[in-house]
Formats: sequence, C-alpha cells, structure tokens
Amino acid sequence: MARTRLDEAAGLTVADVTHSQFKALPAAATVAEVQEWFQRSGSRQMAVLADDGRYAGRLLRGDVDGIDSSALAADHAQPGTTVAPDEPASRGEEVALATPGLRVPVVDGAGQLVGIVAVTADLQGFCGTSPE
Repeated sequence: MARTRLDEAAGLTVADVTHSQFKALPAAATVAEVQEWFQRSGSRQMAVLADDGRYAGRLLRGDVDGIDSSALAADHAQPGTTVAPDEPASRGEEVALATPGLRVPVVDGAGQLVGIVAVTADLQGFCGTSPE
C-alpha cells in the first residue's frame, strides 16, 4: 500500500490520513493485555482505549513499564491531545510529530474514537494510508 507523503497532504483532512487498520483496545483492558498488544508488533507505538466507541485515553509503549500487570490500563491512560476528522491533515501531522509515538487519536465532536493519525518513523508519510 502506498503511503500518503507528508509533503503531498495539502488540501487533505485528518479523515483522509487516518490509519486504515486501526484497532482500539477496550477501556476495561488490563496493563498485561496492553503490554501483550504492544509485544505483538514493533510498529505499535500508542494504545488507544475506548469504551463503547467513546475515546477513553491513550498509552505509549513506555507508559505501562513497571506497572502492576493486573491493574486497569485506563487508570494509567492519559487524555493526550486529539484531532477531529475534519481538521486539516497538517494539524494531525503537527500533533503526531509532537508525541514520542508519532501518533494522535482522532476523535469526533461527540467523543467517538474514529482512529489515529500515525507518522512513519522516517518522518516522510502517514502510516496506513494510500492515495486514491
């Protein structure tokens, strides 16, 4: 899948560059479940928690280190900055680049989690996107 390059995103919205294979974890997940989720793929940099589709917070890889594995992940999650689907893609890029995980949750006006914007490790494109 070809990625949308950062320098080709003028005129696009956050919805246009939202990761196509995003998966949220339940807000009731334990720290052990989040740790296991991170371990299954080296590309996973941010776990996003949702409760019935509503954004409940985010955890970066290092946020769960040294925490009791039976604890609720949501108790350690941060709200973090989010972006809306109708904002310019450049806003998603700006916020993602400001986080250690190069990701930002996409949340609509009703608080529903839509996905994430993820910037590639080489800082050249958006992960999980393809131009139409």
